[in-house]
Amino acid sequence: MLRKTIYFALLAGGAMLAGSAAHAQDYPSETITIVVAYPPGGFNDTVARLIAEDLSDSLDATVVVDNRPGGGTVVGTDVVAKADPDGYTIGISPFAFAVNPGLFDDLPYDTEADFDHLVVLGDSFNVLGARTDFPAETTADLIKYAREHPGEINYASAGNGSSNHLSAELFNYMAETDMVHIPYGGSAPARTDLIAGRVDVMFDNYTNFAELVANGDIKALGITLQEENELMPGIMPVSNELEGYEVTTWWGVIAPAGIPDDVMAVLNTALNDFLEKDATVEVFAREGARIIGGTPEEAEAYVQRQVDQWRPIAEEVEMTVD
Repeated sequence: MLRKTIYFALLAGGAMLAGSAAHAQDYPSETITIVVAYPPGGFNDTVARLIAEDLSDSLDATVVVDNRPGGGTVVGTDVVAKADPDGYTIGISPFAFAVNPGLFDDLPYDTEADFDHLVVLGDSFNVLGARTDFPAETTADLIKYAREHPGEINYASAGNGSSNHLSAELFNYMAETDMVHIPYGGSAPARTDLIAGRVDVMFDNYTNFAELVANGDIKALGITLQEENELMPGIMPVSNELEGYEVTTWWGVIAPAGIPDDVMAVLNTALNDFLEKDATVEVFAREGARIIGGTPEEAEAYVQRQVDQWRPIAEEVEMTVD
């Protein structure tokens, strides 16, 4: 009886291995869905549609984008977490992916256990902007003025938990200032009120602020990198005044945990090839983004560093998401 049991176990194991190999050889044989945890528009959606077009050609597959906004990206991220780990559902992992563990006590997924990280696409930086008549020209000026006027300066954001919200809260925390948060339902209306002078300052990504600064609609006080950047010449890093201050927005690609290694390899190779193409380089350059790429192991390490950075900060300043 024992011999028969072992025989059937070996037979089943062989069938599983054969099935896995057949799956990898056939992949992709179904539609691949890229989940975006934001509404259409914005760079997360743009890069997903660029990837969909590229993978359609390189993998000879049908690739579609599924926008699932809501809950500070939790809704869309949970769709990926709960999908079958077969490589046919992947998602764009944004900056908020690594921040949410510090913002939510009851995420419907485990950030560190429920995902495989296929690649980190790239990262970018934010700019600290102010209304044109605000009485500060540099980060140092802002810190001094904010300390002298606690609770009197307001700052706009695209909403609770957004990168511009966290940039400002980290600034408040490190500078020991008390600027008041005014959350908006997106970056565009927040920028509109900044230009109109209805709010005082705002952090936003380079792309959203570059033209406004160039046209004199707002003024730039600093950038969220630790060194100067050629895209914003003459604008000093916030870290010159607050040692160690740095915020980078980033974009990666995730899958449900447990996808076959060979399928992961196919997707990782295709995504790295996508990042090397001239059209991709051009789009990322316009965004002020650095292309990263690399292995799944490198992607996992990058995201883990982001989680480790933001979880204690979000908890320390008791940030919440509405």
